[in-house]
Parts: sequence; structure tokens; C-alpha cells
Amino acid sequence: MTKKFELLAPGGDIESIKAAIVAGADAVYCGLSHFNARNRAINIEIGDLNLILHLAHSNQCKVYLTINILIIDNEFRSLVNLLNKLVNTTLDGVIVQDLGLLYLLSTQFKSLEIHASTQLTSHNAGQIVFLGQLGVERINLCRELNIDEVAGLVDIGHKQGISSEVFVHGSYCLGFSGICYFSSVLEGKSGNRGRCSQQCRDQYQVTKQGNRFPLNLKDNSVFKDLNLLAQAGVDALKIEGRMKKYDYVYTVVNSWRQLLNQFYSSGKTQNDDTAIYRVFNRTFTNGFLLGEIDRDMFIDNPRDSSALHFSEKDDLYAARNHIERDVTVKIEKLRAQTLPLSIKLSGAAGERLQIVVRAADNIIHLSSRSYLAANGTIVAGQKKGLHPAISLDRDSLQQHFEFHTDSRYRLGDFDLSELESQVLLSQKELTGIHKKIRSFLNHGTNGVAPVELPRLPRQRHERLKPNLSILISSAEQLAACRDSTATIYFQLPSYLQHNYGKFVDLFREHRQLIPWFPAVLIGADYSAAVQLLRLLRPQQIVTNNMGIGYEAFKMGISWVAGPYLNSINSYTLLCLKEKFNCSGAFISNELSQDQIKMITKPVGFDLYYSLYHPITLLTSRQCLVQRIDGCEKKVVDADCIQNCTRTATITDMKNRSLYIAKSRGNYQCLYHCKHFLNSEIVTDLPHMFTQFLIDLNPIKNETTVQWEPASLIELFERLVTGDPQAREELEVVIQNTSNEPYHRGI
Repeated sequence: MTKKFELLAPGGDIESIKAAIVAGADAVYCGLSHFNARNRAINIEIGDLNLILHLAHSNQCKVYLTINILIIDNEFRSLVNLLNKLVNTTLDGVIVQDLGLLYLLSTQFKSLEIHASTQLTSHNAGQIVFLGQLGVERINLCRELNIDEVAGLVDIGHKQGISSEVFVHGSYCLGFSGICYFSSVLEGKSGNRGRCSQQCRDQYQVTKQGNRFPLNLKDNSVFKDLNLLAQAGVDALKIEGRMKKYDYVYTVVNSWRQLLNQFYSSGKTQNDDTAIYRVFNRTFTNGFLLGEIDRDMFIDNPRDSSALHFSEKDDLYAARNHIERDVTVKIEKLRAQTLPLSIKLSGAAGERLQIVVRAADNIIHLSSRSYLAANGTIVAGQKKGLHPAISLDRDSLQQHFEFHTDSRYRLGDFDLSELESQVLLSQKELTGIHKKIRSFLNHGTNGVAPVELPRLPRQRHERLKPNLSILISSAEQLAACRDSTATIYFQLPSYLQHNYGKFVDLFREHRQLIPWFPAVLIGADYSAAVQLLRLLRPQQIVTNNMGIGYEAFKMGISWVAGPYLNSINSYTLLCLKEKFNCSGAFISNELSQDQIKMITKPVGFDLYYSLYHPITLLTSRQCLVQRIDGCEKKVVDADCIQNCTRTATITDMKNRSLYIAKSRGNYQCLYHCKHFLNSEIVTDLPHMFTQFLIDLNPIKNETTVQWEPASLIELFERLVTGDPQAREELEVVIQNTSNEPYHRGI
């Protein structure tokens, strides 16, 4: 029998969720008005969640809730309050990005199924095992992977008891998700906080190749590649689109449902994908999945391209109108009726309160433990005002028993005809009765007791003596560091397999160098990185890839979480320390001074901060240069990654220039026009950081540096050791820099 996939659909609002259900989705993913990565969608309110769960489950459809953003320290208390509510629903799982939240879920809320968001940039074996240690049961793999890479990771996941999920339809991101700071830096709207403003879709000044939208990718569709996904063992097919309307959701989900049904019945797939062209699209590509990363994956227009695919435009618009009318009728019929709840209370002073609750065909009889009291007398269980008495009149009782947090039920008949007037009962008794009724409504489940946010140890704020560290990427840069006492990190490339032996020799020759691993290590490059660790056994590493962090942990190598692991809260640091014996972490440069101040570091854990570096907006597996200056090669291949060193510049409609740079062995990166320089933090937060980093990698933009590297290093050493004149000198020596995030925050 052909393996069945879970068809997972977007639900930006209640109407879209209904559309997904009637179209045949096996599951929907949706977000609340807070804590999710699509905050521009309408989303749903917590009061509607139980109604949606009832509606979906009545139609054999699961519901996953997205909590897939990075969490700031002062949000954790309200987040735990939300989780305390979620554990007492029938929710099927939560989709998560933040490592601190993963830590809390895996230690405090074990009944919730955890899925890893695409924002975690999962693309190698070590990352899968790392996430498995945090209780993750499903991982949404990177959209940039080809089918062979997907198949390898699916197999590794299955051996760990972890299922896999792949995006099969909808928008592509130009950069690797989770490590894209394009919107954050330019507009102050972080994609890691669900606020991406999609600068990659924007218009730019016309490039040499005549493109006005040089960064705009076509949409993803692997509609005709179902056999490949089945052979790879993929568990869930995910449709992107929580910003889309219900008619879009219905059309795409229905098309995939028909495709799957035919595949299950005959083992064959249809080729007719006409329907998905009738709704919003930027035309489609399957370039990443097939490993054909070429210029044809781009389109010079970010708007709807539906009309381009139909010769008769009137027919298209008529078809769309028909879809809207048809779907509207279908979703109006899909109603999750709230169930009437009748409650009868009876009793008199000196008797126990009797309660009869009816919900549909179910009935429960309850009675109070203590006796009812007449007005003006002492109520049993009332101690020094701790449990005040409640007068059992209609208004107070109705307010107490209103099931406003459970939208499956509505309070109907409320019968007090056999209850003596003005009798009293303690509030504690009424609360206990209320809990028993909830247990009855939840099919006998008493519910999970609420947990409190785990306390963090108080820190002694001692003035530290921070050190300077330097990041370089070539042996030639070592000369500038010769007279410095700074710690020296050497940045390894993403394409590590090709010159693997050269780097082993380099670290053996220069024992003072500490390996710095990149954020993206796919396939053989990840294997080469692991092998390098095993051969060198360095005393310490810095890694921007949690897979390498996990390997270092297994080998007993001290490791530091790099800046692209997005450490922004105390519970992430606790997770890294307690679960993986991480020795320290770079605090994200997206944070403001006030947000950094809130962080509590674990005992014996060091904090690091990058003072000066080129600002990477995004890292892409695509070629960005060919859309700007042109390239004779159509397809990105291994030779491009290994040997290309081209650069290019684009200018947006606000006259801001952005810089594309390709170094040997690395993917193409888009950079801001200015370097980041934050000398303020050295004196603002003297008690927090063990080490301050400067990045000397030669990215050319509008930032100008008047001194040679050796002199510049000496100046930064003076800054971090407390020389009051160094900051003023830096402002003269280095010009055209930015530290806006430090004042604005994430």
C-alpha cells in the first residue's frame, strides 16, 4: 500500500481554516494574535481555539499552533500562561523556533507535541539529533534542499523517531529562513519576530541586466514531483500561505487532495495543475527540490501572475468568482455548533449544594463537600478571609459558571428554582465544583495543573575584564594579529569538503586559531566539518550551526554558540548550558540595550558580543549576481560555490545601496551598506560580557577605515580594556557605521 502523507494547510483566520477542512486537509497550522511568525495575518484569538479544535477534530483534521518566533525575556511569563491553557486543550502540537521555548516545553509541558519550525534552518543530521534531544517530534526541513538531501535527512529523522515535513507549495524565501535579517536591519521589522516586510520582493533601480525586481523568486510548487517525495519517505506536505484568503487555501488544498487521492488509488500522479494557476502565484518553480538552482527561478514581477497563464482573462476572473462563491457556500455549511450546557442547582441552608449538569446526552451529578449557610452566618471553609463566601444568586452564579474560555459550549438553561435564596458557599468550594465540571466536559480528564515559570538564579553583577577576539578568514590576515593578545577565530567556509585537508593543516600549524563554523553546512560539507572536529579535537570552537554544537558536545569539546544561533533570552542560554554543555553564547545583535539587560546568564556561562562586523542581511543558495551584472553560467554548481568571488551592488528606491559578495567556498550573501559598530555597549553593560569580537573579513561597502588592521586591532584592545579615549578615536578612524538595532531592538 502506498504510504500516506499528512496534507498540512495554512489557516490565517477561521474562514481559511474552514476552507482547508472542506478541501480535505489532514491538518491545519494557525497562529494566535501573539507569538507567531505571521503577525500580519488576521490570526485567531485564544477564546476561539477550542471551537476550532472541536470543528477540526469533528472532521478528522488536526490543528497545530504556531509559536514560531524568538521570545524576549519579559514575554516568558505571559507565554507560560498561554502554555498552561494549551495543555488543557486537545491541540495536536505546537510549531516552535525559540530554543528557550523548546527547553520549557521539553521540561515543563511534556504533553504538548513539538514541531520544529522552518525558522530553525534544519538542513543536516546533527541538527535533527540536537532537536530530538529537546523533544521535537517533527522537523520542517529547509526549502533550499534537493530531493537527495531531503531523503537522507528523512531517514536520519526516522531512526530518531522524528517525522519530516516539506514545503510543497507557496512562497519561497530568497535567504535561509531563521538567519535572514534583511527586514530587521532595513525596516526594524524582524522576520524572527513574524514581522518580515519582504524587502526581497521590492523594486530596485534597474540593474545592468534590466531587472527591476532582481531578488524576487517565483513561487514553489512540486505538484508534479509527488513520486520523489514518496520515495524519499517524507511524512507531511506543507502548503505555505497564512496570509492568503480562504478561496486560495481551498483551491490549493483541494488540488493537492485530488492529486494524493489519485496517487493512493493508482500509484500514479496527474499532470494537470491548471487549478493552482487560477489563484495567486508568481508562476512556479521546483528548482530547489530538483537541485536545478538557476536564473529561471526568478521572475521580474512580484505581483499575481495568474493572468499570464490564461489566454482568455474573462474566463480566469469568472473561474475565480465561481471558486469564491462555491467555497463560501461550503464553509458556511461547516459549522462547529456550540453545545448547550444546562446546569441545575438545588439545596437549602444546612444542606449540601446539589448540581446536575447536562451536555448533549451526557449528565453528571455533583454535590458540595460543605453545607450551605444562611446569609449572615459563617461559611464552612472560610478562614480569615482567604476563601470569601459567595452569595448564590443568579448573577454571581451565572458569572462563575460562564464557560467563556471553552467556546465548545454555551451556557443554556440555568435552573435555580429549587435553590433557597441568599444562601452562601465558599469561593473555594465553587472553584472545585467548576473544575469537576470542566473535567466532565473534557471526557474525564482532570487537566494538567498549571506550572510556574522556572526561576532563574540571581546574578552578582561584577565588573568583568573582557577580552578582545578577532574573526579572520584567511592565513594572510594572521600577520595583522601577530602582536595582539586577542583570541583569534578562523571562519571556515560552508563548502568545506573541497579544501578540507588544507584547513586541517592550517589549524595544526597555527594552534592558537579557534575554528569558527558557519550557519549552513549541508550534506558532505557537514560530514567534513564533523571529521575536522574529530581530527583536530580543538580545546574550543564557535559554531553558528547547532548540528556542529551537538557533535562538539558528544566529543567533550568546549563550544560557544555563534551569533547566528539567535540567542536572545535567558532560557535559550539555560537550554544550551544544561542540555548540551555549551560554555557560552554570542548575544544576538538584533537586541537593544534594554533587551540585553533583561538576560540572566547561567552560572559558569560566558556571554560574547560582536562589536564590529559587516552586516549580513541574508545568505542564499541562489546566485544573486546573475540578476544584476549577469553571468555566462545558467545553473549554480559546485564550481560556483568553490571558486566564484564576484561582487555586485543594487540600489533600492530609497537610494540605499546593498552589496552582494561571494567568497570562495561560501554561499552568496547580501550585505548592508554599512558595517555594524557598537562601542557603547562596552561601558553600558560592563558586568555582562566576557569577550567582544571584531570581524576583519574584507567586505567592501560604504564604511571607511583609515588605519591598517594591526593598528585597528590595537585601538579596539584599548576600547575593551577601558581606555576612555579609544571610543572617540574609533569614531574618527571608522566612519559610516550603524548600530541602530542596539537602540531599536528586535
